Amino acid sequence: MTEEYDLLEPDNVEGVGDEWEEIDVSDTAADEVQRQRDREFDEFRERLKNTEQFKVEQSVFDDATLAALYKLVQDGYVEAFGGPISSGKEANVYLALGGEESRDDGHGEVAVKVYRINASDFRDMREYLVGDPRFEELSGDKKRVVLAWTRKEFANLKRAQKAGVRVPDPVAVERNVLVMEFLGTDGDRAPTLDDAHLENPETAFEVVREYMRRLYDAGLVHGDLSEYNIVVHDGELCIIDLGQAVTIHHPNSDEFLTRDCANVAAFFGRQGMDVRGDDLEAWIRDRADPDR
Repeated sequence: MTEEYDLLEPDNVEGVGDEWEEIDVSDTAADEVQRQRDREFDEFRERLKNTEQFKVEQSVFDDATLAALYKLVQDGYVEAFGGPISSGKEANVYLALGGEESRDDGHGEVAVKVYRINASDFRDMREYLVGDPRFEELSGDKKRVVLAWTRKEFANLKRAQKAGVRVPDPVAVERNVLVMEFLGTDGDRAPTLDDAHLENPETAFEVVREYMRRLYDAGLVHGDLSEYNIVVHDGELCIIDLGQAVTIHHPNSDEFLTRDCANVAAFFGRQGMDVRGDDLEAWIRDRADPDR
C-alpha cells in the first residue's frame, strides 16, 4: 500500500436547507416491463435464471427484479453478469460488464447491487428513512421502503460525490437495483481498512476525517461508518454503503454522527493513534457549516 492518500477536489456544493428533491418511488419502466412480460424479457429471464451463479439466488431474483435488470441491459448500463462480490442481509452485489453507457463513463466493469424485496429487514431501514425530508410521504409498504432505500443510496452517492468525497461513481438505478463503479482489480473487490495493512495510519485518518467533514458540510451523516465500509482502491480511500446515510434534518442525525466518530476513532486507536470520538466529532462540527 502506498503511504499517502490523495483527497478529491470538491465541487461547488450548494447549501442544504430544504432543497432536497423528493425521491420518486412510484412504478418504473421495469414494473411496466414485468407486467407486460414480453417475449424478449421472458427469454432474458430464463437465460439469467439458468446461469450457474444465479441458481441459488431465487429469493433475490423475483420477476420484478429480473425486469429491472432487463431494463438496465436494454438501456446500455449492463452488458453481461458475472459472479457475486458480496452478500448481506439486505442486498447482494454482483460483478458485471458495463454496457455502452457505463463504458462511456469509464467503467468497463460495474457493481450491480440488488436489494431483496422479500428478505430485506425493512423495519431497520425505516429507522433511517423516517424523518428524512425526501421521504415524508413514504408509507409502511415493504416494497416502497426497499425501493426508496435503493434510490436514497443513489442520491446519497451523487451528493457525496459532488461534495468531493470519494465514493463509488453511481451509474444508474432501476427499481431495487443500483449500478455503480466497481472498486477492485481483476474481479477482486478492493480491501477494506480492516483488511488492508496501513503503513501510514496518520495520513489515512486525516483523509477519513476530511471526508466525514465534507459529508457533514453537504448535509449528510453516513450513519454506519467504520473500517468495514472504507476501502482502499488505486491508492485512494473510498467510502461505501451510503444507503443508510441521512440528512442533518433527520431526528437521529446527531446520534449517528457520534456513533460514526466513535467507530472511526476506535479503529485508528487500534492502529496506535491517540484519537477520541468526541474530539473527532468536535473537529467536524467546528469546521463544517451545513446550514449555510
